[in-house]
Amino acid sequence: MHYVFQPQGVCCKQIELDIENGVIHNTRILGGCPGNLKALGLLVEGQTPQWVIDRVKGVTCGPKPTSCSDQLARMLELVLEEEKKQGK
Repeated sequence: MHYVFQPQGVCCKQIELDIENGVIHNTRILGGCPGNLKALGLLVEGQTPQWVIDRVKGVTCGPKPTSCSDQLARMLELVLEEEKKQGK
């Protein structure tokens, strides 16, 4: 399934990814720091949403209370909540 998320309070403008059989693929983070976000996308490739949440939830960027990584974790939490509601 393809997901699109509009992050709040960070430089990146959009996060897109696919989840197939419980595994993350094709992560694209638009805007923000290109090198860091490209690396983040590569690091989460092939991982489960919970694995990513456990590692990057709560990461901040400078004085901001969130970061692109934290926003990715929040997106994945929403995805897991929705899947739970749908009984997946």
